[in-house]
Amino acid sequence: MDSAYAQTATTAVPPAAAPMADSPLGGLLSLAPMLLILGAFYLIFMLPQSKERKKREAMLKNIQRGDRILTRGGHFATVADVKDQVVSVKLNEITKVDLHRDYIDSVEKPV
Repeated sequence: MDSAYAQTATTAVPPAAAPMADSPLGGLLSLAPMLLILGAFYLIFMLPQSKERKKREAMLKNIQRGDRILTRGGHFATVADVKDQVVSVKLNEITKVDLHRDYIDSVEKPV
């Protein structure tokens, strides 16, 4: 083997950096990226969803007789009577149906 390619010089190894555990914020700084990701996740996904849920709960709470509703099944109906969790609706002049409030998709107030 040719000695020209052999590494004969030794390089000095720099001393190891001081471990982060010695610094007072070492452990906290390592958690900062994860906390930022969790904060962004909350702002992007959780906050709008909770606002939408509160808006829907307010809509379902304020249903009154005479309101026009759209059910999840796609039927338009007029509210005939409102009880605790059950809403009686008229699909036409003859047909009257009881629905649970959770099956109402949207509410239109009469003008």
